Amino acid sequence: MRRLRRTFVIVAVLCFVCLPKAPVLAVETLDWAQCLAEAAGHHPDLRSAAESVRQSEEQRNSVKGGMLPSVSASAGGERSGSSAAAPVGAWSYGVNASQLLYDGAKTSSEVKSATETLKASKYNESKVSVATRYALRTAFVQLLTAQKQVALAEEIATKRKQELRLVALLYKSGTENIGSLSKAQADLGEAEFEVAQARRALDLAQMVLSTQLGRRSFTPIRVTGQFTASEQTRTPPDFDSIARNNPAYLELTAQKSAAGYSLQAARSAFMPSVYLSTGFGNSAFRQLPPDRTDWQAGIDVSVPIYAGGSGKAGVAKARAVVNQLSADEESLYLSLKRSLAQAWKTFIDASGNVDVQKKYLDAASERARIADAQYSAGLISFNDWTIIEDNLVTAKKSYLNAQSNLLTAEAAWVQAKGGTLESR
Repeated sequence: MRRLRRTFVIVAVLCFVCLPKAPVLAVETLDWAQCLAEAAGHHPDLRSAAESVRQSEEQRNSVKGGMLPSVSASAGGERSGSSAAAPVGAWSYGVNASQLLYDGAKTSSEVKSATETLKASKYNESKVSVATRYALRTAFVQLLTAQKQVALAEEIATKRKQELRLVALLYKSGTENIGSLSKAQADLGEAEFEVAQARRALDLAQMVLSTQLGRRSFTPIRVTGQFTASEQTRTPPDFDSIARNNPAYLELTAQKSAAGYSLQAARSAFMPSVYLSTGFGNSAFRQLPPDRTDWQAGIDVSVPIYAGGSGKAGVAKARAVVNQLSADEESLYLSLKRSLAQAWKTFIDASGNVDVQKKYLDAASERARIADAQYSAGLISFNDWTIIEDNLVTAKKSYLNAQSNLLTAEAAWVQAKGGTLESR
């Protein structure tokens, strides 16, 4: 009976071992340059902006066609008859062409307006690239930080286990009280919770970066990078020059220029239009080849006299648009200078804070090293020792947060400057 039972247990174990295991997804490792390249080629916002540029290009080509000759051809025929007469047919053909000679610079102004609108679309594409880079960089930094937080949380949990083991030994020997043991147990419980919390934050950061890369399906991602800023902080930047070269400001400037040309086109509505026209054909022939070819050439002049005030209203509206965009341009310039100053200050503060937190971490590490030896030898109390250990944990977290804040502040500074995906 025992042999049968043992055989059953072995078979059960073998069946459990042979069960198919869930596939383990391989973790993909990316650096910042790879993230930039992938987002540039796959992010939907960038594709949408590129299509907007193409629309503006075709709109300009459409308006530009008004300055080129217009040629049309026509042909037709009919056949009729009755019971008393044989059926007869009649055919016609014609080719006509016209060329704009003068319209008060209306068409040329519309072409210039469309050209400036195209420029604005390209600047908008750069503006979208700026926003995409900032979101991508923020997601990259969050994942880089989350990876460090998991490692730090596991390190702290390991240290708390060692502390609890030491306090438990001292409690059993009668040199520590139940309060100290409870505090060590609570510290370990908090550390284990923070490990689980950090892992959940890691999963979230991976998902966020995956979406910012333009990926539809999720796969585990790991990023590599250093917590060091590449932007220089020694020399104060020229906020005025940076603001005037920001894609958002350049887009609004192009829109204002387009509105100015639209105003010129609206004023040209009161000017005469002159066209050169010509054509040839035959309006009615019954056999091939046609018995004759008619032709004509002439100049057509159209002079607007009265249109119910629509021309005057169009000019007033176009002028109001120019005035509005001029005010918006000035407002945006001032807003950009404020944003640049704020982003620069935050970046400088974050850079300095990293150095400060590093000094605190070095000091806390040294104090904890000494306190460990003193507590083991019974030279300091549990309260003093645990305060020093808690300070070390806080210092490690603060230093990591300072490093993460530095990269985030740098990303915000690059965004304020108008840095695109191409600016790395």
